[in-house]
Amino acid sequence: MKRRVWSVGLLSILLVFTLVLSACGNNSADNNASGSAGAASDQPLAGKNIALIMRLNNGTFSAQYIDGVKSQVAKYGGNVTVISADNDLSKMASSLDAAVNQGQFDGILIDHGDAGALTAGVQKAVQANIPVVAFDSALDGIQGVTSLAQNDQQMAELTLEQLAKDAGGKGNIVKIWVAGFPPMESRQISYKAFQGKYPDIKEIAAFGTADNAQLDAQTQMEAILKQYPNKGDIAAVWASWDEFAKGASNAIKQAGRDDIKVYGIDLSDEDLSMIQDPTSPWVASAAVDPTTIGRVQVRYLYQKFAGNPSDERVELEPVYVHRDDLPKDKKVTTADLGEYVKGWGDSDQGNTDELKALEKAIAAGK
Repeated sequence: MKRRVWSVGLLSILLVFTLVLSACGNNSADNNASGSAGAASDQPLAGKNIALIMRLNNGTFSAQYIDGVKSQVAKYGGNVTVISADNDLSKMASSLDAAVNQGQFDGILIDHGDAGALTAGVQKAVQANIPVVAFDSALDGIQGVTSLAQNDQQMAELTLEQLAKDAGGKGNIVKIWVAGFPPMESRQISYKAFQGKYPDIKEIAAFGTADNAQLDAQTQMEAILKQYPNKGDIAAVWASWDEFAKGASNAIKQAGRDDIKVYGIDLSDEDLSMIQDPTSPWVASAAVDPTTIGRVQVRYLYQKFAGNPSDERVELEPVYVHRDDLPKDKKVTTADLGEYVKGWGDSDQGNTDELKALEKAIAAGK
């Protein structure tokens, strides 16, 4: 009797041991079958669907900003859907509401929004536990939302001071600017201070529209050049957006007016090509790398995904780029501009150790 019980017990132990080995073998086989790609899919922050809601999507600056967003999200194993409102704030607000209501997006990025139009939608997103990070949208003060901005007043000051220096503190200038955008309103503050500081610099014309910005700036500038046809009538143009600077520069160059200099804000590869051209009137610009802006914005969104505390306001410092800073024997792009201008494209803001680890794990999985 005792021998029989011992035999049954031994068989039971052997059976359990066999099942355990079998289970371990199956798990190992599954892991080998899934390969390293499984490591990436197991990351808790991977596979996020992101909505990028933009007020405008035109020009090379926007293109490089979008590239920064997409490339950073891809490094984290996510996907981006770009939604442009074509400069229609009501359409932008509707797009935001739809992104919240559809339930298909894990996080929302906003580009050049407006507090009046978007506050209600952003609050709705926060209540639905959808993280939001906004760029140049004046959405400060909404709990749980990170507002990212360039130091717009400093960008304006850098270019305006160079203009005043080159003009000798006097002369007629043209301002190209458009109201209704938070960064533009900030730049206008610096412009007003500039006017008070340099009373002998006179504004003889001001214009600007966000729709077809470059073409409109060129057309308007052509008309102004006809009103002031003599060399010396206009000392400079201050353009508060690179699309404006491109349009004005094209008009001035085509008119053969080598006496007028253009000072802009923002930079892209196309802009750098124009600034490097010795026949171009565009000589200087202040900017933050648009690709870096997109990357930093994404990093703060993923900090929210991870449950990490993140800043309510993040300000990116600009750099000043003058033609004299750039080589004459080589075309420079935004990718290598940092070799010639200190501080360009080197921001590591928002890049926590956790996000770096995620990026490495997903890269290894690919």
